[in-house]
Amino acid sequence: MPSQQDPRHPSAPRPPKPSLAARAGRISHAVDDARLAAEAVLGSSPLVGLSQPQIIDALRRLVLLMARSPLTVARIEASLALEQGRILLGLSRLAPRADDVRFADPVWQRSRYYRRVMQAYLAWSNSLDALLHALPGSDRDKARAGFLVHQIVAMAAPTNFPGGHPEFPRRLWATRGGSLLTGLTNLLTDLRDNGGLPRQVDAKAFEVGRNLAATPGAVVFRNTVCEVIQYAPVTEIVNALPVLILPPQINKYYIIDLAPGRSFIEHAVKQGQQVFCVSWRNPTAAQRDWGLETYVSAAQAALEAVLEITGSESTHLVAACAGGMTAAVLAACLQAQGRGRQVRSLSLLVTILDTRARTLVGLFADERTVRQALEQSRQRGVLDGREMARAFAWLRPDDLIWRFHTNNYVLGRSPPAFDILFWNNDNTRLPAQFHADLLQIFRGNPLRRSGGMKILGQTIDLNSVTCPVFVVAGESDHITPWEACYRSAALLGGRKRFLLCAAGHIQSIVTPPRAGRGTYREHRDTSLPAEQWLQRAQIHKGSWWNEWLDWVNAQSRKRSAAPVSLGSERHTVLEAAPGRYVHQL
Repeated sequence: MPSQQDPRHPSAPRPPKPSLAARAGRISHAVDDARLAAEAVLGSSPLVGLSQPQIIDALRRLVLLMARSPLTVARIEASLALEQGRILLGLSRLAPRADDVRFADPVWQRSRYYRRVMQAYLAWSNSLDALLHALPGSDRDKARAGFLVHQIVAMAAPTNFPGGHPEFPRRLWATRGGSLLTGLTNLLTDLRDNGGLPRQVDAKAFEVGRNLAATPGAVVFRNTVCEVIQYAPVTEIVNALPVLILPPQINKYYIIDLAPGRSFIEHAVKQGQQVFCVSWRNPTAAQRDWGLETYVSAAQAALEAVLEITGSESTHLVAACAGGMTAAVLAACLQAQGRGRQVRSLSLLVTILDTRARTLVGLFADERTVRQALEQSRQRGVLDGREMARAFAWLRPDDLIWRFHTNNYVLGRSPPAFDILFWNNDNTRLPAQFHADLLQIFRGNPLRRSGGMKILGQTIDLNSVTCPVFVVAGESDHITPWEACYRSAALLGGRKRFLLCAAGHIQSIVTPPRAGRGTYREHRDTSLPAEQWLQRAQIHKGSWWNEWLDWVNAQSRKRSAAPVSLGSERHTVLEAAPGRYVHQL
């Protein structure tokens, strides 16, 4: 059904016809903005993609909304003009947010020139935000327009240009022009080798198996879908029940085993846990038919191998993001098979099971774009990881695009050496069938209904999963919003703990315990609506890692002597960690 705001709808009111000059200027600006937005936002929905016609249509709707609200537009323009006048006279009190690192340099306050440049930008971006909130229209149309406007606002920041960054002349003088040459070299290199996006990380600083994914262990199981790594104990006594980690199928497993001191696996092993981790194979077009059922079956095989090696009857299952969806379905499948006791507890990190929440990931999804995305992945056999990485980057342009544009090009520096960013650029692919399954889950939300899905011949009912559940979400997570993670936990039948980290998607996983670092919120009553839970939740300092260790130890108090060797007679050591699959390109 067409929107009432659509001028093609016969009942839609027609705006007054503007003058020829006004129409020409408006069309020119709209086309320029559309072209800029199309170049910046293309592919912004990682599972669906985004076409240039969609972007232009969203901007066209914004222009039409503005034309229908001339008094609102005039009021905001007048307010902007007044503020610009105060800026020129040095009377403006506009200031950036305290957490806006772009304007952290004291020069932005000391220098009249740079203070006026900053305030002019803030006034303009604030006026656009006010305009979006004031215009009538559907929430979806306004959200789309807001997303695209945010791309343009982020791109127009003065720090993205030599004349607007106070450190540019200092760097130019200190390096005797070397920063300008380095910046140009970085730009040309990225245009040639990185699809025109600024490199986020100095890849030479890291090597998988040396200073990433370096926790000692061995591959003790391998099939065509995954490997299982068993980590060498460092304590004489260990928790009798093993921990099995299912990482997301997007990117490599070692987000759970980053650099020493920042590795969740390393920390858990040092605290006396028997840790096993799945390493997914990087699929090619030959594996186009792998779907959710394939991954659930492989996860069940991995779990059975872990139980055989340890001689245990159950395991603590930990999973993140898409791996969390796999783990929850596996737990429900085992319950239907009469093997529910094999999962002693379930821990879900930044995981969505209830897909009703609107996210930026699905903002531009409609029937046509979904069909196009599915057809493209069917033809290729996979959804390419590089395309997903670019898409995720445009969801956070300030942090993942323009920050590095400024560093690499404007200031002529090398990209930073940061383990998370190295992992983020170590892309994998998704099989076409798994891509289709994920889209079906996001569109139809079958996990909310008992019997909405069948896996391995079993009817999936998440409410049948009655083991204790530990859930971690991120307050500023733009991929799996915390409210959706909170509602997802309610689909499971067991007792729940829900911790909300003051961080984004990845940083909510990687929170090593450090003095004075990290906070999270918690309230024990997870039956409350999300807003009420947030209001009542208390803020705690520290890392959820230690909270999780205390919680998992409380689920299984039995201890045993650490194994003297890895693997078993049936599942022998195949090779040293991190194994073979993590190195596949």
